[in-house]
Amino acid sequence: QVQLVESGGGLVQPGGSLRLSCAASGFTFSNVALSWLRQGPGKGLEWISEILTGSGSTYYADSVKGRFTISRDDAKNTMYLQMSSLKPVDTAVYHCSHGSEATWTRLGSWGQGTQVAVSS
Repeated sequence: QVQLVESGGGLVQPGGSLRLSCAASGFTFSNVALSWLRQGPGKGLEWISEILTGSGSTYYADSVKGRFTISRDDAKNTMYLQMSSLKPVDTAVYHCSHGSEATWTRLGSWGQGTQVAVSS
């Protein structure tokens, strides 16, 4: 059974940092491209970053490029999202997902999410 469990969310002031984690089980983690998605208040799910297998190439949405860093530890079956210079517009529920920007909607497999609130 595929499981993706996010953690690390919370309340942070503008300009602050947080690191999110995604613990995975039920599949061969090292063989799968993974993404981070987010859903802001009143908005739909938005892809924000992906990390591929092998070389571990990474890609980012323009809205987070230069502020967020995605990484993975295949030995721990865990993916991370280091978020810096956070802004109020980053307030959202963050989900980890199977797949890349091109495939995550078709695969339809993501976790329950962790809430991030950016406010003074």
